[in-house]
Amino acid sequence: MSLSWPWALLGLLITPMLLAVRYWMNRRRKRSAITVSSVALIRAAIPGRSAWRRRIPVWLFLAALIVLAGGITRPQASIAVPSNDTSILLAIDVSGSMCSTDVSPNRMTVATDAARDFVKAQSDGTQIGLVAFSGIAGLLVAPTTDKDALIQAIDNLKTARGTAIGQAILTSIDAIAEHNPNVAATGVDLGDAAPNTLGDYQPDTIVVLTDGSNTTGVDPVTAAEQAAARKVRVFTIGFGTTTPAPMVCSANQVSGDSWMGGGGGFNNGRGGGGRNQQIDEDALQQVADTTGGRYFRAEDADQLVDVLGDLPKEIGLHKQNVEITVWFVLVGFLLAVTGVGLSLWWNRGPGLPGQPRTLAQRPRTPAR
Repeated sequence: MSLSWPWALLGLLITPMLLAVRYWMNRRRKRSAITVSSVALIRAAIPGRSAWRRRIPVWLFLAALIVLAGGITRPQASIAVPSNDTSILLAIDVSGSMCSTDVSPNRMTVATDAARDFVKAQSDGTQIGLVAFSGIAGLLVAPTTDKDALIQAIDNLKTARGTAIGQAILTSIDAIAEHNPNVAATGVDLGDAAPNTLGDYQPDTIVVLTDGSNTTGVDPVTAAEQAAARKVRVFTIGFGTTTPAPMVCSANQVSGDSWMGGGGGFNNGRGGGGRNQQIDEDALQQVADTTGGRYFRAEDADQLVDVLGDLPKEIGLHKQNVEITVWFVLVGFLLAVTGVGLSLWWNRGPGLPGQPRTLAQRPRTPAR
């Protein structure tokens, strides 16, 4: 929570000032002495109230003053609010390890099917861009509402060698900068801008889906710092299992270059046993934490579909500072009204129902 007028906190001094005035007045108060025939009769005539009941209205009123003084500072809370101007950059790993068959029929097929369903599920006004990365990263489709163009590009994805996660993040930032003037391109020097830790994110979001670790290009965490400085969140998804499986892709899933994996090989649609590239979960988690996003793990098709299906609930929200002065005023008003109400109720005049009667109203005991 932040304060628009922090200097207004000086208003809190009114409470100790009132307490000091009350203490001074009690000290100065002169006690009047009167002669009475019986102290017991006076005590019987005065409605009794315990000490704590006398103090409750006072403390409620003082609490109201404190809350109202806090409201004068115009406090603001950083909350997640829906955005109508969201764009999503979907960066998909198309490295050779996506041919692994540990997820049937292979990771590439499952990933493209899930990406296709993700695009179809978005509202018509959501702009989606597509970035593919292996040893290099490229923008295939700029942020658009044309779902047919996106689905066609997803269907044409092909595997290649290398995994450049960091470069995929930078390419996505540049794609966002093309249509959002509040986001600077990666070539723009932002000076010593610190990573974003206070919320107030841009509505544009990057989603990185990968099954491995960075093997070339810029380090993913370094790229994440660039995104954080521009207040762009990055959500990361680690896809695949740790179980070794053959690398098999269909001919239309492979680029012109052949690819050889550790412990086995793949060439032009034919595969053999291989060792899966391990997901660098620490790096993916750090990327998400640095930018204010989240890291997800998906080991099969159902989990990947669930992750992508839940993402819009978070991607569609961004942090915004909202003034909450009205809530302080409301609470202060209720405290003050409650305090005054209790004071009036407990100090009702004679004759009211439930009020102890004065000496004059009490029935006289017949003289013996």
